[in-house]
Amino acid sequence: MATGSSIEILDLRHFTAAVMRSVLEAAGAVWNQRLHWEFGASIKLLMQYLDNRMLPGFAALDAGRAVGYTFCVYEESKAVIGDVYAGDHTIEQTLLRHLFELLLNSPQVDRIESQLLLHPSGVHADLFREAGFQVFRRLFMVRPLTDLLPPLRVELPGELELRAWREEDLTAAGRLIVEAYRDHPDSVINDQYRSAHGALRFLHNIVRYAGCGVFSAPASYVVVERYSRDIIALVLGSRVSPQSGHVTQVCVHPHYRRCGLARQLLSLSAFSFMRQGASEISLTVTDANAMAVDLYLAEGYTRAHSFDAAVWQREREDAG
Repeated sequence: MATGSSIEILDLRHFTAAVMRSVLEAAGAVWNQRLHWEFGASIKLLMQYLDNRMLPGFAALDAGRAVGYTFCVYEESKAVIGDVYAGDHTIEQTLLRHLFELLLNSPQVDRIESQLLLHPSGVHADLFREAGFQVFRRLFMVRPLTDLLPPLRVELPGELELRAWREEDLTAAGRLIVEAYRDHPDSVINDQYRSAHGALRFLHNIVRYAGCGVFSAPASYVVVERYSRDIIALVLGSRVSPQSGHVTQVCVHPHYRRCGLARQLLSLSAFSFMRQGASEISLTVTDANAMAVDLYLAEGYTRAHSFDAAVWQREREDAG
């Protein structure tokens, strides 16, 4: 379908990795420049999906040359918009309109989520709203890691124990995420936070499948109740480039908030990344979560970038 004198929008599954390589690498350069985030592993994964004709989405072609793309992944009855890139806002919006038309008219899709981390807040917000999405502003915050001193240990209550992350912590960490995000704005943005099954899928993506950089066990910690062995606080970190670590998750059980646990965990993770040779650490937070934003500012983070998260939910009529 032509959108101009030479631009065509076609099904992404018609194209091999070789055809899309140059535009994927152009997107990767922007990820690196804007967020200090190496996109190489993601490009390799996307290219595998392209060659297997398994990546739903659309490609933009100018005189037969690929100049943009958007794609999504399906998780049961949910679709997650992975990215859109063309280096031209008009082409990107055309790509998104095609993807919206596909997803909104797919009866098996009840929910659509999107977090376009690469794109500044507001760039595509109106387009999402026009399609019926709720839009939430999020922050990408960065802290420099220069000559950090080892973090002071907070005296924990006798029933609590601080230790390094272990592989067997996944299930207990999933339970914590459900409790920590109950009635939280982020559970509106990401419905995986609402169930143990969803939280476990989220954690597997971080810890085992490089869904957000390369997981760093040395920068990941948990606080455990000694007797129940339940995890009541955690921080997880990943390496997103040689210079940058990223906090993929930090949360505290509601019963143990305001005890300094999050501050201590953040300090431990930052110090660990510095010892690994990173020069900065980043994280993302919903702008409306003022308490968390204030904590991160107090810990030395600054607002480096803002982006939008968007959610669409199909309204179903009650049966009977």
